[in-house]
Amino acid sequence: MGNKPQTTSSDVIQARYDKLAALREAGRDPFVITTSSRDAYTEDIKNNFEKYENKDVCVAGRIMSKRGKGKVSFLDLHDKTGKIQIFAKFDDLGEEEYGFLKKWDIGDIVEVKGFVFKTQMGEISVHATAVRLLTKSLKPLPEKYHGLTNTDLRYRQRYVDLIMNPEVKDTFIKRSQIISSIRRYLDAQGFIEVETPMLVANAGGAAARPFMTHFNALDEDLKLRISLELYLKRLIVGGLERVYEIGRVFRNEGVDTRHNPEFTLMELYQAYTDYHGMMDLTENLYRHVAQEVLGTTKITYNGIEIDLGKPFERITMLDAVKKYSGVDFNEIGSDEEAKAIAKEKGVEFEDRHKKGDILSLFFEEFAEEHLIQPTFVMDHPIEISPLTKKKPEDPNYVERFEFFVNGWEMANAYSELNDPIDQRERFKAQEAALAAGDEEANTTDEDFLNALEIGMAPTGGIGYGIDRMVMLLTDSAAIRDVLLFPTMKSLDK
Repeated sequence: MGNKPQTTSSDVIQARYDKLAALREAGRDPFVITTSSRDAYTEDIKNNFEKYENKDVCVAGRIMSKRGKGKVSFLDLHDKTGKIQIFAKFDDLGEEEYGFLKKWDIGDIVEVKGFVFKTQMGEISVHATAVRLLTKSLKPLPEKYHGLTNTDLRYRQRYVDLIMNPEVKDTFIKRSQIISSIRRYLDAQGFIEVETPMLVANAGGAAARPFMTHFNALDEDLKLRISLELYLKRLIVGGLERVYEIGRVFRNEGVDTRHNPEFTLMELYQAYTDYHGMMDLTENLYRHVAQEVLGTTKITYNGIEIDLGKPFERITMLDAVKKYSGVDFNEIGSDEEAKAIAKEKGVEFEDRHKKGDILSLFFEEFAEEHLIQPTFVMDHPIEISPLTKKKPEDPNYVERFEFFVNGWEMANAYSELNDPIDQRERFKAQEAALAAGDEEANTTDEDFLNALEIGMAPTGGIGYGIDRMVMLLTDSAAIRDVLLFPTMKSLDK
């Protein structure tokens, strides 16, 4: 199939169009039907057979298989909960209705009225007494065992993927449950959910290249947000104290198994706490969600058991680099020494990089892949943390952590910088980096500085990658597996 949408033989499609034409000629156009009188779902019937046995029901869904011959037919009907067998007989439906049923195709959406019983083989089924075609499928579905293995096609035609692969539907049901569970937990902790702008003049709060757009009405260039941070902090200044937002952010970067240019981020901010408070909240949140959605705090990802029930490890970035690379950055006194050791160890860097940048590069190169069990990596160098409070005892480092599981960064948290004088200096450093060619550097946000001058309480803040959290909790290999409609290259290119 390559990258092209699935094609089917024109004669098969034409046969379905011909059936539709015949239905319309007979005054039975399915597309004029506006509703169904469905009163039962397939899994409810099967799970509560004693309640439904010999009772009349009306079910509706998609035909996924059909068999039988002559005056008896068996159909598998799938709805959102599962599937059930339909048993249909010529003698019960009559010549006309049974004749229409025989012409149904796999993929058609139908309504069946009848009574619930068990066949001689012990299969719970609906014995049809009245049937109705609700939607005619004009293109055939892929052949069950061979038709939808092309992952590119699955992502492009997610609607077909959901029909053919029940486990895909289960993943997205779990995604919804995970997000609902997060909301329940935070709401119970006194947080309020808010919404902030997606179109912004200044896309700050993260190191990423933004998408650009133009607002015709005001003749102004705008950006799509890369983060939720700066607006949520304005709300802390305004006295809301505990706020969170779950929303799409947009980063003009590459696509791989863990990155999509638009993705779901959750950020929350809590006044009168720090990054230690964010660690405690993160441990409790992950345990709550895993227990509520999966029924356990021990999960398996790619065959490896990950225990969310144990206390999460806490290690400084300096100690993690020393542990996994053997290099102690406490003994490195200058940027030049750091660059020399980077060359020795084969770590690539840019001329503009300082000691703190190189420490971070060492961490990415040597430590990240080892952090399989839940781990907080704390106390980052100031060079890579422009919005974070300095550690009082060592101003070269800041009160920040990144949360790792399975070697992935799952969250990023700070004791938020609330000193407007210091923040202005950090913005100046970011502007200098931008001028030096760093396309991901921030620019000065004067309104945000004005908010800080009004006064922001000591605050802890954190951002969570929701898509990666869903990947972890559903054992999904790639971010595209947990995005209903991932970004794909246009087929016209």
